[in-house]
Amino acid sequence: MRVRRVGIDAGGSLLKMAIEEAGQYHYKKYPVTQMEEAMGWLSFMAQGASVGLTGGRAHVFQNKFFPSARIIPEFEATCEGARFLLHKKNNKVDQPFLLVNIGTGTSWYLVDGKDDQRVLGSGIGGGTFMGLGQIVAGANDFQKLVELAKAGEKEKVDLLVKDIYPPELSPLDGNLTAGNFAKAAISSNRKGADMAASALNLVAETIILLTKQTAQFHGVKNIIYIGSTLAGNAPLQDILVKLSKMAGLQPDFLEKGEYCGALGAIM
Repeated sequence: MRVRRVGIDAGGSLLKMAIEEAGQYHYKKYPVTQMEEAMGWLSFMAQGASVGLTGGRAHVFQNKFFPSARIIPEFEATCEGARFLLHKKNNKVDQPFLLVNIGTGTSWYLVDGKDDQRVLGSGIGGGTFMGLGQIVAGANDFQKLVELAKAGEKEKVDLLVKDIYPPELSPLDGNLTAGNFAKAAISSNRKGADMAASALNLVAETIILLTKQTAQFHGVKNIIYIGSTLAGNAPLQDILVKLSKMAGLQPDFLEKGEYCGALGAIM
């Protein structure tokens, strides 16, 4: 079948593609280190297709591979792709919500109908998890770190509220974190998996704190989480759901949410 349209999200570490073929969408991603291989495959499969580009490296791809491609601002493309996936999921898109895009860092968008704006950004995200994982657990493969975090026990590394207060006197849930990595300085009873779990927990808790504050400021409760850091990362999704609900928020995830930018570039 003929490929009609291609959207490419050229990010800092990943190259994500959404490919429309006879009304159906297919998705592919490559490390940016495999850029030449990916573009060689695409140029063969999608000759004559309409191409939309977004992301930090969009101009690089336009100059090198697709001189006639459209470049769509990254924030605009991300929100448009999210609307598309929400519509496919039959979710209401007329209610204001926060779109939280967890990539290398994290961006927050306020989406209200056809209007959207980026309202916050943080350097805490998947890049933080990868960097800390390398430092504290000695692993630099994303999926390996996720598996380590899933098997680890963060309470062997993090100081919890229940470590400070007796249960009957605690003003907060005893399992909440009082100090990230605080036990690492005073105890050797930990493994690399525990350190990875603590690193993932730090990223998740920071994102939730910023999400809660941003949601309160803008008066919304619906939170849609997307981004490449969530792909194949059940431990992070579990923490986000638990902490979001504790914060009085209503969390949801989009299947293929990591491709919102690429889909928006097609739209």
